[in-house]
Amino acid sequence: MIHLAGPHIVAAFLVGLGVMGVTVRRNAVLLLIGVELILSGSLILLVASGAASTSRWEASSILPLFVITIAAAEVVVALAIILTAFRHRGSIDLDEPLPADDSSDGRGAM
Repeated sequence: MIHLAGPHIVAAFLVGLGVMGVTVRRNAVLLLIGVELILSGSLILLVASGAASTSRWEASSILPLFVITIAAAEVVVALAIILTAFRHRGSIDLDEPLPADDSSDGRGAM
C-alpha cells in the first residue's frame, strides 16, 4: 500500500502546468503539449489509485493503457492538423489572422 500524497501533488502540478499552457500559449504545438501534460497528470492519478487499492481490479491496470493509446492517437491527429494549417497559413500561431484570399471576386477559389 502506497501513500497517495506524492502522486496527488505531482498530478496536480502537471495538470496545473498543462492548464496554464493551454490558456496562456498561442502556439498550436505548445497548446498540444499543455493538453498532453493534463493527460499525464490524469494518468498518474489512475496508476497511483490502482497501486494503492487493496483489491486488484483489472480496470485499474487496463485503463492507463487506454489513456496512453488515446493520447498517442490524439497527438498524431493534432500534429497532422497543425502541419496542414502550417502549410496553408505559413504559421502555427493561433492569434494570427488568416491570410487574405487572392481572388478578386471575393468568393474564394473554386
